[in-house]
Amino acid sequence: MSQQNGNSAQFLSIGVPGLDNVLTGGLTSDRLYLVEGEPGTGKTTLALQFLNEGVRQGESVVYITLAETSIELEAVARSHGWNMDNIHIEEIIPDEDILDPAQQYTIFHAAEIELSTTTQRILEVIDKRKPSRVVIDSLSELQLLAESPLRYRRQILALKQFLSSRSCTTILLDDRTALSSDLQVRSVAHGVITLELVDQAYGSERRRLRVVKYRGIAFRGGNHDYKIQLGGLRVFPRLVAADSRVTTTRRQLSSGIPELDVLIGGGLEEGMSTLISGPPGTGKSTLASQFVFAATQRNEKCAMFLFEEARNNLLNRSAGVGLDLSAAIDSGLLTIQQIDPAELSPGEFSQSVITAVDDGAKIVVIDSLNGYMNAVPDERFLTTYLHEVLTYLGQRGVVAIVVGVQQGMVGTTMTTAADASYIADNMIMLRYFEAEGEVKQAISVFKKRGSRHERTIRSFCIGRHGVEVGETLKSFHGILTGVPTYHPAGNGYSNTARAMVQEQLP
Repeated sequence: MSQQNGNSAQFLSIGVPGLDNVLTGGLTSDRLYLVEGEPGTGKTTLALQFLNEGVRQGESVVYITLAETSIELEAVARSHGWNMDNIHIEEIIPDEDILDPAQQYTIFHAAEIELSTTTQRILEVIDKRKPSRVVIDSLSELQLLAESPLRYRRQILALKQFLSSRSCTTILLDDRTALSSDLQVRSVAHGVITLELVDQAYGSERRRLRVVKYRGIAFRGGNHDYKIQLGGLRVFPRLVAADSRVTTTRRQLSSGIPELDVLIGGGLEEGMSTLISGPPGTGKSTLASQFVFAATQRNEKCAMFLFEEARNNLLNRSAGVGLDLSAAIDSGLLTIQQIDPAELSPGEFSQSVITAVDDGAKIVVIDSLNGYMNAVPDERFLTTYLHEVLTYLGQRGVVAIVVGVQQGMVGTTMTTAADASYIADNMIMLRYFEAEGEVKQAISVFKKRGSRHERTIRSFCIGRHGVEVGETLKSFHGILTGVPTYHPAGNGYSNTARAMVQEQLP
């Protein structure tokens, strides 16, 4: 934690998972904070979590509502399974008598009377209950009653001084529905949290949180994804890989296939990321599963995130080629999470990866890069998002494997969804090529930073016994074009490699 943050013992937990991390400790006690956002962003839910956390700490808490009734607030609490017995709700809202024409003010403007009455009732409940945590909902009512910006600011300043003298940590809610939006409260508040609802062209909406200001605290800046679920808000702090830098010794993790290990220079190094690239159907996902299967055989934990293939399909397909991943799942060595790109935010995915690493995963598979693109709201930031995730994994000594589908089937014009040289430390390429009247497959390593590797092109197939890597295709030239020429003067396409191709599964 930065020295700027001072004594963390003075911080109060806000009660929202992940938000204390963004605030680097919580809320400084006895200060006034503003939580702003349009209706539907979860301000009331956040406020109730803040007060419930105070109840858990044995504190006296008060919710002062200027718009919603206690019945409406209790309904919100029940939807999340909360008990409101120890939260005092003070309703300061106009009653039905205001509809009677005989009750209308004639000498004084209505706002002058109502503002004085509202302020007096707020002060009275604070003095009576002596709370340590207070929520006032919402400021739009006070702003409308104050009418002028000068009067509104003076009221907020006076209220701030009063609450501070009573040792209250206060959250003011602003739904931005007043006639004019200004920065009066932002300038007065000790800290400002903004909640935002972002509509998507397809799928569920995205919710983002941002700390606009927090005096004297080195908070985590930028936008942070969050969602409202059973139990309240949950914030997914923006992943900053630089915060996780550790120094570790790197081991090479074997694939379990001697020929493949020779091709990649002994195995994949811990802390390195690998992109397995190729056209559809070449066996990229199965190759990634091979590394996972070999690791679980060594009793090492792994995690797989599937953006395209169904979890059940992966397990059945892997079992069909001799890779029994179900046993590893049952023993707790492997977790497989099927991702719905339309529903998952980038922040939530990053948090899932962090959780897997904290649980001890040594290999993390992201299948595929194309599916991950659909989870990023703005494709311009795809590479930045993914680079941050892979850097974090590398700094934690985790082997990261990313599956990337190339556009096109054969030839040298096939393209990937992102710049592989920037994303990955290693790059394994799978290719189709035509030879002897058949469509065959080849594997090669185009790039490897951790160690020396073969620059040969070997035969590759997925047979009844799983992934099989054969001999170097010395008799073929131009394999990467998809239509190579055959030169029998070389060692040829060996009988072993030919047998591997013949027993490929249909």
